[in-house]
Amino acid sequence: MGYIYAIAATLIWAGNFVIARGLNSAIPPISLAFFRWSIAFLALLPFALPSLLEDRKLFRKHFAYLSVTALLGITNVNTLIYIAGRTTQAVNMALIATSSPIFIVIFSRWFYGEKISLRRGLGLAIAVSGVILLVSGGSWEKLASISFAEGDVYMLLASVVFAGYTMLLKRKPSEMRLATFHLFTFGLGWIFLLPFYAIEISSSPPVNFNFTLSLALLYIGILASVVAFVAWNKAIILAGATRAALIYYLIPVFSGFAAWLILGEPIAPVHFLSTIAILTGIILTNHVPSEKSTHRG
Repeated sequence: MGYIYAIAATLIWAGNFVIARGLNSAIPPISLAFFRWSIAFLALLPFALPSLLEDRKLFRKHFAYLSVTALLGITNVNTLIYIAGRTTQAVNMALIATSSPIFIVIFSRWFYGEKISLRRGLGLAIAVSGVILLVSGGSWEKLASISFAEGDVYMLLASVVFAGYTMLLKRKPSEMRLATFHLFTFGLGWIFLLPFYAIEISSSPPVNFNFTLSLALLYIGILASVVAFVAWNKAIILAGATRAALIYYLIPVFSGFAAWLILGEPIAPVHFLSTIAILTGIILTNHVPSEKSTHRG
């Protein structure tokens, strides 16, 4: 069941990447993150309010943990991605994003002692190869010609931060309900974002809200934030961080399909080959009978 949640989250995030491409010129990056989490908090509030009232004492008890988790996963990750998208190419972002599951595997080894078996390492390598094949289009010349910009640093930092956020999910207090956890972190992340949003709007032209932008904001605010984050966190609880992380490699596959469906971008044979490689790596890595997740949510 954990894998289904992970696939659902990556599928929604893939759509988020496609939509975000067209928003760079329409809205500044921090403003985009600000409105995203404003919508997410308001959308979740009616559903989480009953549990919030019962779990309110846990907020003070776990304030430090909730603050760090919110700062990483809510305030920073997507803001860094939106900033990166203004100064680097989409192919660079897709390539660098593949480092996040690698960092998750490394962090799981460092902080939780999870073993990196030969089978898991081989599966990871095959999945990475599939992603590289996808973003390069099967052309070594294209891969070699990729130039790195300032945005690539932000994207790499976002990958590390997302891995850290995923690690923290394993430490979610068992007595805190998932809806309460999300509402607390969404709210704290939004508060931490406020001063940066104030600085940005003081030096940027006002945002011109239209139907397309409003619809895109609703998508990233409700689906890519509330639904996808809940699904991802459930995946971490049920399947474990390392196994769920490998599903993350499906994002460029889903993004490519969404781009074909929405933007009319062509699908070539290399897309099918890379998809097979990614799926092979995921299956090889996750079929380890002796390893079980010990976390309980």
